[in-house]
Amino acid sequence: MTMKIYNTLSRQKEEFVPIKEGQVSMYVCGPTVYNFFHIGNARPLVVFDTLRKYMEYRGYKVKYVQNFTDVDDKIINRAKEEGITAPEVSEKYIKEYFNDTKALNVRVADVHPKVSEHIPEIIAFIQTLIDKGFAYEADGDVYFSTRKFPEYGKLSGQNIDDLESGARIAIGEVKKDPLDFALWKARKEESEIAWESPWGMGRPGWHIECSAMSKKHLGNTIDIHAGGQDLQFPHHENEIAQSECCNGAPFAHYWMHNAYITMDREKMSKSRGNFFTVRDIRKTYTGEEIRFFLLSGQYRSPIDFSEALMQQSRASLERMSNCKENLLYLIKNGEEGSMTDEEKAALDGYDKYRQSFIKVMDDDLNTADGISAVFELITAINTAVAGGSTREFAQKSLDTLMEFCDILGLLQAEEEDESVDPEIQKLVDERQEARKAKNFARADEIRDELKAKGITLKDTPQGVQIIKE
Repeated sequence: MTMKIYNTLSRQKEEFVPIKEGQVSMYVCGPTVYNFFHIGNARPLVVFDTLRKYMEYRGYKVKYVQNFTDVDDKIINRAKEEGITAPEVSEKYIKEYFNDTKALNVRVADVHPKVSEHIPEIIAFIQTLIDKGFAYEADGDVYFSTRKFPEYGKLSGQNIDDLESGARIAIGEVKKDPLDFALWKARKEESEIAWESPWGMGRPGWHIECSAMSKKHLGNTIDIHAGGQDLQFPHHENEIAQSECCNGAPFAHYWMHNAYITMDREKMSKSRGNFFTVRDIRKTYTGEEIRFFLLSGQYRSPIDFSEALMQQSRASLERMSNCKENLLYLIKNGEEGSMTDEEKAALDGYDKYRQSFIKVMDDDLNTADGISAVFELITAINTAVAGGSTREFAQKSLDTLMEFCDILGLLQAEEEDESVDPEIQKLVDERQEARKAKNFARADEIRDELKAKGITLKDTPQGVQIIKE
């Protein structure tokens, strides 16, 4: 089986063929670090983290680069609001970013480049565009000559004549054509963060930053460039234009864009004010519950954020967690010895769920159907261990479950200390004695007492399972 990816550039699913056999170079646009990121920003982080994990599962060696935009007007404005420097704002929210992404089980990228650490590469990139006649300097600003790239609009499907009709040169801009975009911005006031350049003190434009960082860490041509749908135009369109003009080579073979998170069917955005930060949502839901929600739809389909869907995600994840907890209990308390013939047959039967999972994930990363395959596996596991099992079978069943969940980034919480407080154990033992003596009133009383302490008892054929809440 081969993996297929929907390529925004060709507007169709294509078989994935890497530039170098067995290797994948992947660049994902990261956040502008001036605030906590919202649930809409979280979708590409989770989706493309899952893609990376799945490609590794399929045997590829992935180099995954995700940038931080730490030079931007929004950061400068936030610095003024908070009375601190722009670098202090960036460092503060980069730290908060890792706090939230850890909760979402998003793995750290191989490289997290920052714009501020790549100014020499950005200046060299711009100078090459000027030398090749694709860019020009005007009063300390540098602009890209959009019309000199005949393929402009190929990613977004925009027609340059249509773009021209709606384009205007703003007051204070000195560009030659309304469609030209800034590669370098001259410093307007002394307090602005700026660097020395051949064109005077200034800072990079937004689009050039990703092109330069991608070139530095992954080379002129990469396998996959990914990000949210909102970046398709103008950001990614401009990246293509400047990168292909500078490098004389295709920029990326595959372009992947996730759809929006909506609220009441409207795109979630900071400008509309209809958004929730992941930090706020984490006050009510766990990071894994948020991740489950984000993977519950195929990434190119919009998802409407709602309390009902978050509750569904919680319930679904609880079902998955219960299966894992039951298997962990059986691994510790199940029958000794080798698997039975029935267990071996059940284990062989799991492979059909593995093949279902691979089939749907190979089809443009369909995590929604991938999750369905996991629940089919869970049903089969629960049936197979209903009357108890050997420890070996429980372990192999758990290994199969986690094979899928590790890719999806679910059930990743570290195992809690399983030791039981002696006082709690004493009550559990007393309850067992009460049940044997048919003193069910006392047994129920103890169960309620333990419940009040955050301890749930689950009676199984192998004994009492103690679950800490």
